[in-house]
Amino acid sequence: QVQLVESGGGLVQAGGSLRLACAVSGLTFSMHAMAWFRQAPGKEREFVARISRIGGTISYADSVKGRFTISRDNAKTTVYLQMDSLKSEDTATYYCAAQRVGAQGYACWGQGTQVTVSS
Repeated sequence: QVQLVESGGGLVQAGGSLRLACAVSGLTFSMHAMAWFRQAPGKEREFVARISRIGGTISYADSVKGRFTISRDNAKTTVYLQMDSLKSEDTATYYCAAQRVGAQGYACWGQGTQVTVSS
């Protein structure tokens, strides 16, 4: 059974930091690119960051570039999202997702973790 379990969300003041983690089990982690998405109330889900299966290729949404850092530990089958200089507009539920090498989309998703940034 595939499981993606996010943790690390919470309430933080603007300008603060949080580190999200997504622990993955039930799939071959090193064969999957991993990504973070987020969805704010009343808005569509949006891409935040992606890391290739061994971390050689990383991409970010323009809105988080320079503030967020995605990383992964294949030995721990965990992907992280370090979020610094948080803004109120970063408030959302954050989801991690797995994309198998060669696949078109993200087949596996976590349940999400809430991040609330107070101004």
